[in-house]
Amino acid sequence: MRATPLAAAAGAPSRRKRFKLDNELDTECPTRKPAGSGPQSKLPPCPPPLSPPPAPARALPVTTASRLGPYILLEPEEGGRAYRALHCPTGTEYTCKVYPVGEALAVLEPYSRLPPQGHVARPADVVAGPRHLYTFFPRPHGDMHSLVRRRRRLPEPEAAALFRQMAAALAHCHQHGLVLRDLKLRRFVFTDHQRTKLVLENLEDACVLTGPDDSLWDKHACPAYVGPEILSSKASYSGKAADVWSLGVALFTMLAGHYPFQDSEPVLLFGKIRRGAFALPEGLSAPARCLVRCLLRREPAERLTAAGILLHPWLREDPIPSAPPRSHLWEADQVVPEGPGLEEAEEEEGEGEAGLYG
Repeated sequence: MRATPLAAAAGAPSRRKRFKLDNELDTECPTRKPAGSGPQSKLPPCPPPLSPPPAPARALPVTTASRLGPYILLEPEEGGRAYRALHCPTGTEYTCKVYPVGEALAVLEPYSRLPPQGHVARPADVVAGPRHLYTFFPRPHGDMHSLVRRRRRLPEPEAAALFRQMAAALAHCHQHGLVLRDLKLRRFVFTDHQRTKLVLENLEDACVLTGPDDSLWDKHACPAYVGPEILSSKASYSGKAADVWSLGVALFTMLAGHYPFQDSEPVLLFGKIRRGAFALPEGLSAPARCLVRCLLRREPAERLTAAGILLHPWLREDPIPSAPPRSHLWEADQVVPEGPGLEEAEEEEGEGEAGLYG
C-alpha cells in the first residue's frame, strides 16, 4: 500500500455525479423511537426518500482493528463505509472512509478541482490498497444537526456566525464548479470543542461541472431539504439554486428549531414544498426574516446566489438577539430529529426527547 496524494486526480475527466453511497439519503429523518417511560410526542413517521434506495453495497473486507500502514482501523461507524482510525505514531484519531479503488478518481476529483479553503474539510491522508481506497479525515467534534437538535433553536448572533461559515463553504464550492447536492445540517461538522468553527465534512456527493451550465438530471435528496424544482416534472434543474434552497432550509431550522415544511405523508410534504409557503417563527429580526425569504423562493432564478448570501446585511452586521420565551420553543409540532453519530446529544438528552419524524 502506498500513500496517494490528492493531486493524482488532477487530470481526471469531469463527469455528471452519479456516485451514491449506501442508503444515506434520509439520514436526518430517523426511525421512530421505542416507547419509554416518559411522555412520547405523537409525531409522524419519516417520509421515504425521493428515489428508491440503491441496493446495499457488499460489506467491505475491513475487520475490527485492521492494520493499514501506520493506521489501525477500529470499529465501523454508521453505514459501514466509515471507520474510526488511529494513527499509531502520533496517537491521533481520524475518520477513515473506504471506497472501491475503481472509484478513486471520482472520489478525489472534487478535491483536485477545489483550492484549499478553511470551511471545507480535506483528507489528511489517502492510502490506496489493491482493492480499496482509504481516505483519512480529522475527527470532528459533533455536527450542526446535533447542535440544533440539542439546543432546539439558536439565538441570532450564534446562528449568524455559524451560518456565515456554511455559506462561505457553499460559495467556495460553487465558484470552482462544484455542486454539493445532498446538502443538510449534518454535513457541517465542528473542528473545535467549543463548537464555533464549522467545515463541510467532505465532498463525496459533490457534482463536478464541466462548464458554466449547472443543470443536473438525477433527482435525489433528503425530503426535508429538497427544492420544489426537483419535485417538478421538468427533466433538469439548476444544481446551484437547489443547493441554495437546501441551505435556506438549514438556516430556517437553525432559527426555528424545526423544518419549514413538514408532514407525516410524503405526498402532503412534497405538496407543501411545491407551494413554498412557510411560517417564520416569532421574534426574528427583520434582516433574518429577509434572508430566509431570499433563500426559500419557489423560483430558482429569484434566489440569492451563494456568493450573494455573504453580502446580506444579516451576515455583515450584528443581528439583533430576539429569543422568544422558552415556552414558545415547544409549540412546534415537529422539531429537529435525532440521528446516528450524535454522541454528545445522545448523552445529554433523555429518551423522552421527540424527533421530527420519530
